[in-house]
Amino acid sequence: MELPFRDRGDELLKPGELLSLRRRLRNMAREHDLTTVIACAFDHRTRMLPFIHADKRMAPAGVRAIGAALFDAGFYKTRIVLQQWNKHFRPSHMRLDGRIPDIFMVSSMQIHWTRCKALIRDACRIDPAHRPLIIAGGPKITYEPWDVFSTDPNDPSSADVAVTGEEYVLLSLLELLLSIHSKGDSLRTTFIRARNSGMLDEIPGLVYARNDQQGMATELVDTGIQRLVGDLDELPHPALGYQLLEPPSKTSTLSWQALPADRVRKHSPIGSLVLTFGCKFACPYCPIPAYNQRQYRLKSGERIAEEMCRLYSEYGIRHFFGADDNFFNDKKRSIDIVETMSRAEFHGVKLRSKARWGTEATIHDVLQMKDYLPVVRNAGMRALWLGVEDMTATLIKKGQSVDKTIEAFALLKEHCIAPMPMMMHHDSQPLYTRHSPYGLLNQVSLLRKAGACSMQILMMSPATGTKLYEECFTSGLAFESVGGRRVEPHMLDANYVVASKHEKPWIKQFNMMAAYLFFYNPLRVLVALVRPNSRLYLADAGEKLLGMWGLAHTIRRTFGWGLRLMRGNIKRKTSVPTSRIPMRDPDGGPASHAPPGTPEGKYVQLHTSPPERDRDSITALS
Repeated sequence: MELPFRDRGDELLKPGELLSLRRRLRNMAREHDLTTVIACAFDHRTRMLPFIHADKRMAPAGVRAIGAALFDAGFYKTRIVLQQWNKHFRPSHMRLDGRIPDIFMVSSMQIHWTRCKALIRDACRIDPAHRPLIIAGGPKITYEPWDVFSTDPNDPSSADVAVTGEEYVLLSLLELLLSIHSKGDSLRTTFIRARNSGMLDEIPGLVYARNDQQGMATELVDTGIQRLVGDLDELPHPALGYQLLEPPSKTSTLSWQALPADRVRKHSPIGSLVLTFGCKFACPYCPIPAYNQRQYRLKSGERIAEEMCRLYSEYGIRHFFGADDNFFNDKKRSIDIVETMSRAEFHGVKLRSKARWGTEATIHDVLQMKDYLPVVRNAGMRALWLGVEDMTATLIKKGQSVDKTIEAFALLKEHCIAPMPMMMHHDSQPLYTRHSPYGLLNQVSLLRKAGACSMQILMMSPATGTKLYEECFTSGLAFESVGGRRVEPHMLDANYVVASKHEKPWIKQFNMMAAYLFFYNPLRVLVALVRPNSRLYLADAGEKLLGMWGLAHTIRRTFGWGLRLMRGNIKRKTSVPTSRIPMRDPDGGPASHAPPGTPEGKYVQLHTSPPERDRDSITALS
């Protein structure tokens, strides 16, 4: 179920390709008065540990990156709507610049799919003569693009196209459409013309539908795996995305203006930034290596420092989270970045005095960087989320052990960098073991004593895009329903036990609650203040107070599920979720994003001959 790999040497775009595309689009944008709304789907039933605070206090990097790319390309009439802040937003009610937008984009994670589908359905209620071009993207669509297309006559709502790649794919699509766009035609009409003439097939990273006369999808065409931007310095500046945010509201419409710059920090005091992509480990439960085509991509230290300085200057944001897969993945490159950031100044003041940030890494790589942790601290790092998973390396081996984990935590505490462990509970792990660190409570206790400020405990669950995904279903591990209640998308966040071979899976559900209660409770807060075990005692106490609040929501939402598991009547899945719509590549071969069992489409020459002007445009683009 991992994404397939492109040919060796063809994984990345050529240096400067994204910059050239951005320049070309700026010239084209002057001739088109386009309006765009980008929605970030969010299911509020997912509001619990470990992300309950950050989910509403940190504007997501993905939709902001798309908004920044559009603004940078000259499409200034763009608005970003976060359902975290605008729960009642309805695309059918949106107006931007006094009119229905030309493009409506929606981005979604798998756990927010219910809300994403509702947004697409509502957008399709707009009269077809005025309907915007509907583009779907995000992690859910990257791995399961077929879900945004409908074969149900009772619910015919579908996106027009799924983007399974990053900014370059979207901008390439826009360049193609604008090159053949006629005044008086809607952009959606232009898209249909380009789709029917086969012009989309040359852009890797798209999935689109062939429809019957009733508008139902009869087959999906998958143009393949995207090429990736190798040098992340080529990406548009993230500051551009912040000026496009829709203000928080309880209404279904859009405000007449975006969130003012002086109010951004109030609603998003934490800034999420892309620093690096990729990880050298190949954990079977993780989709990251395949998504990145086994490449490690990064921004320069100069660019990262400049982004933090500008975001502080324009919006007052001083706390940042690096959306990294493994920041210390490459020791030499990591040292270059942190040394540059430690020297960086903002109006004569060291960057570390204005910006504080955290990111993710592994125990193994922290120990590889132990001689440079003072430099890391001087670069502004204040917290590090660590993929501990299982201290005994029984679940997965990433160079960790009990001794190495404790050593890494001690080094981080010594340099006042808060260690934030991320744990995975699994079927074979008991709640407690005597004379052994294997039990879940044993490991939580060890991490607490070692200085953990927060704790993330999630259950091993099927994750799209991973090596283990198919086996989770074919082996009967994954649940379809429990006690008559179906497993819904919002329950796939690993807080719910939705896949287990344990004879009493309810024990796993309550084990996680017990471990959280052991770590987050009033006594721990008091101990953190009265008998601190490091200079991080204020951060430690604050994180535990925040965790207690989040734990209350977690128990409220998952306790009933635990009772259902206890009563039994579990129905299991036996096949991998696949597209019911046949899929193929443009030449009739297997589709890159189709999992095993997907019906294959049969290539039939349906492309209409493009008009002379379109052929000229294709030649020019080539």
